[in-house]
Amino acid sequence: MHLSPTDPSTSRTSASGAAGAPAITRDWTCPFCPLLCDDLVVGSHDDGTLTVPDTECPRLSQALAQFGAAHTQGGAVVDGNEADRDSALARAAQILADARRPLFGGLATDVAGARALYTLAAGCGAMLDHLHGDALSAATLALQDRGSFFTTLSEVRSRADLLVFFGCQPSRRYPRFFTRTLIGMENERELIFVGSAVDPAAASLTHARAQTLLPHADPYDTLALWSALAEGRAPEALHNDSTNADPGAAATLAALQARIAAARYTVLIYEPAALPGPHAALLIEALNRIVKAANRTTRAACLALGGDDGALTVNQTVTWLSGMPLRTRVSTPARLAGTAPLDHDPYRYRTARLLADGEVDALLWVASFAPQAWPASLDPAIALIVLGHPALAAATKARGANTVFIPVATPGIDSTGHLFRVDSSVVLPLTAARGAALDTVASLAAQLTGQLTALRTTRPDAQRTAQEHP
Repeated sequence: MHLSPTDPSTSRTSASGAAGAPAITRDWTCPFCPLLCDDLVVGSHDDGTLTVPDTECPRLSQALAQFGAAHTQGGAVVDGNEADRDSALARAAQILADARRPLFGGLATDVAGARALYTLAAGCGAMLDHLHGDALSAATLALQDRGSFFTTLSEVRSRADLLVFFGCQPSRRYPRFFTRTLIGMENERELIFVGSAVDPAAASLTHARAQTLLPHADPYDTLALWSALAEGRAPEALHNDSTNADPGAAATLAALQARIAAARYTVLIYEPAALPGPHAALLIEALNRIVKAANRTTRAACLALGGDDGALTVNQTVTWLSGMPLRTRVSTPARLAGTAPLDHDPYRYRTARLLADGEVDALLWVASFAPQAWPASLDPAIALIVLGHPALAAATKARGANTVFIPVATPGIDSTGHLFRVDSSVVLPLTAARGAALDTVASLAAQLTGQLTALRTTRPDAQRTAQEHP
């Protein structure tokens, strides 16, 4: 609930009635983590800063530190010089009209931003990849190849009596994970950390027992053994030739499998970004095979902790609009005969590979949640358009030529919006805690689409050239 200045309970005055106190937004949803904690109280101060009293989340504190008076009135930048927004939009539209293989990267935005960017991509034949594309693609590949088992935060909180964490300590990346799932519940839980030490945040939980298993074992060896045991193989029949493996690993995992069989509801929790690459998808497949086997006799599910900076949101939105996940190229309607309207390839359209192989002639970089810079490997000769956090202005000025920057509103800070929660089944609305006069990604992308369409109409040869030179 956002308290307006005319509301008698507004915090434009403090409890003592003094003027100048922060404006308060209650039940605010934090956009800086896919947990989307929606029980917060945020204060917006006259100097543009934001505070959340008594926050237990260092990630939120670090994110809010990026917002201040200097970031409420940011201006556009064109080729190292300050410019008005209209000039910047015109230059950006021209870059996209001239591009033959544009890449839309970063993609840190909300549902509305993703929808508008997809339309823009269809207008210029762009490739789409997210800042966290590697972790996202690993989970997507596993889902495409073998399927997946899902659960929700509510199910974990209300039903799960056995939580198995594979290769991760959730509170390091998602500080309020245990607050959202366990704290305040009185039913007994068992927490088992496989392949990592016990999460320090779990040690203080009441009604929960935590332990670690095989903290130093190779994750591929561990899941190979565990998968075999889940399918009914006897531990004494398995032989592990890895010299670094714990000789008692099979017996340890067999005991774990017995506990899963005895539990009412087991949830396997992992972080795609924490799994070792480049074959993290195989580990995710193995975890889902173990869950599948458990579901023959009891109840089990997986919970993947990921989707940061709008990754899950943009992937869900693009999949809904096109039928394809991210790392897809969207062809323009005027494509050559025989050209597929959509081409999805999680390896070919990886940002790092595209830049390394020189397959990009323009990069549209979107970073609305934090001042995340574009890849350092980007050739200075390649045109760069940044729709980003106002703090990126200095970096774009320093880049100089072939660069356009337009500051954007952060969903949940300066604009409303919607994001998918980490469990992918819930979309939460965002309320603007501050409301600085900045354009949204959706608004700018829509304007770019309009200008690009106008340029294509007046220069039909530009679109034909772009399609003839993929």
